[in-house]
Amino acid sequence: MTSPSNKKTAIILGATGLTGGLLTELLLKDSAFAKVKILTRRPTHFKHEKVEEIICNLLDVSTFEEHFTGDVVFCCIGTTKAKTPDKEKYHAIDYGIPINTAQLAKANGIKIYMVVSSMGTSAKSPFFYVRTKGEMERDLLKVGITNTFIIKPAFINGRPDDDRKGEKWLKRMMAVMDFFMVGPLKKWKSTQAEDIARAMAQLAKSPEDHPNIENQEIKSLSLAYRV
Repeated sequence: MTSPSNKKTAIILGATGLTGGLLTELLLKDSAFAKVKILTRRPTHFKHEKVEEIICNLLDVSTFEEHFTGDVVFCCIGTTKAKTPDKEKYHAIDYGIPINTAQLAKANGIKIYMVVSSMGTSAKSPFFYVRTKGEMERDLLKVGITNTFIIKPAFINGRPDDDRKGEKWLKRMMAVMDFFMVGPLKKWKSTQAEDIARAMAQLAKSPEDHPNIENQEIKSLSLAYRV
């Protein structure tokens, strides 16, 4: 059992999304966490004595900086080309939010920061969306937080069927493709959102000694997690 003095305060960005929501549910049950601060632009459904909900604009640090204290930051914020076709806004979300909050975390002495990114990113890519995530990963490491973790799943499975157009078809296609992904291709298998959430919770309690957490390690960390 975790002693009261060792219990952590977590900050979650993106609790209204799939992975962030699953992670929040885990932390509320986990005795290692005394408080869960949810930074969100709209009220959530989480009602629990551990929850401190801060309504704010994540694109504007001044709307939440006084509340940004704790032990670990979980950044589950992200968008897609379909949801955010405007490149400037996309960059502000997928690059700006992680970098700005990491800098604030560093200034406030928070020693664990993790963000959900994806496989195949590169700061040198000619493709804007791939390059943006790659630049975010590169610059996040430059912030210098003691324990920085970049969670790099392939396709994230576990979304509701009506979450986005073509979801059912995509799930079926990935199920077939996963069967053939062995050997070097194994790292490209689809990743369950629940495994990502469990892996992040485990990392907060038992940090690894390297920043990039890819598919196979996500799965093993998920299996190691205990509430």
